[in-house]
Amino acid sequence: METLTIKSPADLLSFIGHTLGFWPQESLVCLTLDTNHIGATLRVDLPRHNGAERTYARTVADYLSHDSSATGVLFALYTSTPWEPGQDKPRAAIIAALTGELAARGLPIRDGLLVGKDTFTRYDDSPENYADIPLSTTQSSQINAEYVYRGSTIHPTGRITLPAPTQEASKANAVQQRMEAIRHLPHHDAIDQARTLWSDMLNSKTYPSDDQTVSLIANLQFSGIRDQLMADIPGIDEPIDQVLLAQTTAKPQWSRIEWAQQLLLHAYTQTNNQHAAPVLTAIGYINWWEGRGSKAHQFLQLAIEADPNYRLARLSDQMIGQGMIAPWNTDRQTAYRPRGLEAS
Repeated sequence: METLTIKSPADLLSFIGHTLGFWPQESLVCLTLDTNHIGATLRVDLPRHNGAERTYARTVADYLSHDSSATGVLFALYTSTPWEPGQDKPRAAIIAALTGELAARGLPIRDGLLVGKDTFTRYDDSPENYADIPLSTTQSSQINAEYVYRGSTIHPTGRITLPAPTQEASKANAVQQRMEAIRHLPHHDAIDQARTLWSDMLNSKTYPSDDQTVSLIANLQFSGIRDQLMADIPGIDEPIDQVLLAQTTAKPQWSRIEWAQQLLLHAYTQTNNQHAAPVLTAIGYINWWEGRGSKAHQFLQLAIEADPNYRLARLSDQMIGQGMIAPWNTDRQTAYRPRGLEAS
C-alpha cells in the first residue's frame, strides 16, 4: 500500500479520524513519532473532574513510552469547551503536566492541536498568530480523500451499533436443547467438538448455518468451553490465560480475529438476553485485543445488561476500566495496525 504523507493540520485530523474509525469527543489523542513516521495512536477520555492532571498525564506518558522507537509526540485535544484568543486554552493543566511527563521520558511534544465543535487551531498559537480553521477543511484534505478512496469512513461517535437480535423463542429453545446435549457429554469430548466446530467456522469464508450458529451459542454458555474458544481466536498455541490477556510471545493472526468478530456478531443476531452475555463478552475481548478500550467497555456493559450476574464481563470491565491496554498493543511488531489504541 502506498505511504501517505501528512502535510497539514487538516491532514493530521483526518488521519486520526480514519485511524480510530470515529470522530473523538472530549478526548486527548496522542501519536508517537519515529523521526518523520507516525507510530502508535492513543485516544483517552478527558477526565471529568479537576485535580488528577498529574496522574492522568503520567498514565498517558507511560502508554506512549511503550513505543521504544518513538522520538516525539503529536497531540490533538478534542473538547466542546469554548475558548477565545488570549485566554488560557482548555485543559492547560493537563497539557502542561503531559509535557513534563513526556520530557522526563525523552519524548518532546512536537506540536498540538485544539479541536472544537466547528473549528480547530494550533494549541500553542499566540493571540497574534491565532488561526481559527473550520473543521470542514478536513473533508477536502488529501489524506481524507485517499482514505475515502480506500473505502474508509469516519463515524460521528465511537458508540457501537449492534445488529438486531431475532429474539425468536424457537432459537432460544434450540440453544437450550443443544446445551442439554452438551451436559451429557464427557468434558473432553464436549471441548473437542466445540473446538472442531469453531475451527471450521474460523477457517471458512462464509457464514455458518443456523444449526452451527446455535451450537456455537450453546458452547459459549459453558465457561470452560467459552474460555477455550476465545483463546482459539488469535491462532496462537500458548496457555489460555496468556492468550486471553494478550501476553503471548507469538503474534496474533489479526485477520482471523477480525473474522471471529464478524462470526460472533452474526451469532448475536440469533440470541436473546438469556444467551447473549458470553457472545458480547467475547466480542468485548476482541475489541480490547485490538486496542479499542472504549468499545470493549461498551460490549462488556451490554453483556452485563443482558446478564447482571455474568462474572467474566464484570471482572473484564473492571480490568479495562483501570486503563489496562492489551500487551500486544505495546509492541509495534504484534500490535493491531488498522486502528489506534483507546483507554477507557
